[in-house]
Amino acid sequence: MVLPKKNTDSLIGAIAKVLEDEGIHLVDSTLFLKPLLPEVGVLTRRSPSEEESADIAYGLGIARHIASIDIGQTVVVCGQACVAVEAMEGTDAAIARAAGIAAGKPLVVVKVSKPKQDMRFDVPVIGLPTIAAMKSAGATALAIDAQRTLLFDREALIAAANDANIAIQAFSPFIVGEPIGTSPGREKK
Repeated sequence: MVLPKKNTDSLIGAIAKVLEDEGIHLVDSTLFLKPLLPEVGVLTRRSPSEEESADIAYGLGIARHIASIDIGQTVVVCGQACVAVEAMEGTDAAIARAAGIAAGKPLVVVKVSKPKQDMRFDVPVIGLPTIAAMKSAGATALAIDAQRTLLFDREALIAAANDANIAIQAFSPFIVGEPIGTSPGREKK
C-alpha cells in the first residue's frame, strides 16, 4: 500500500482500512476507559492563575490549529509566546525542549485532540512521566481536552501534579471547527 502522506492520520487510516477489509470492526479504544477521561473543569487543588489562564487561552488556539493539520497535539507556552510545538518526538520531549529555550521561566503545556480524532487508535494521553517532565521543565499548568484525553493512573497523576503545584484543567474539545460547550474563558472553577 502506497500512502500519499506519511502523517499519523494516513498511517492509522491505512491500518484501519486493512482491518475493516478483513471484516474486523474497530471500536473507540476508550469504550471501557471512560473513568480515565476527565470531565470539563479543574482537576487539581489549584486552578490556573490569571497568567497561566492567558497562556492556556493562547496555547489552545495554536494547539488546535496544529492538531487540525496533523502536525502535533501539544504546545508549550511562556508569556503568551509559543516556545515549543510537538511533532513526532512526543509531548514529554517537546516539554524538555521548551525548558531549554525558556531558561527557567514558567511554562504552560497545552495538549488537545484533533478535530476528527480517531479514538480507535490515536488517543491523547497524559501520564506520570508527563507530570515529571513538566516538573523538571518548570511547567506550572496543563490544559487538556475533556473526554478526549486519557489520564493514566489518574489518582497518582493528580496527586503528583498537586505535589508539584501544577494546575490541570480540562476544557471542552474542539470538534469539526467549533468548540463544544463553554469556551476557555468561561470554564467553571
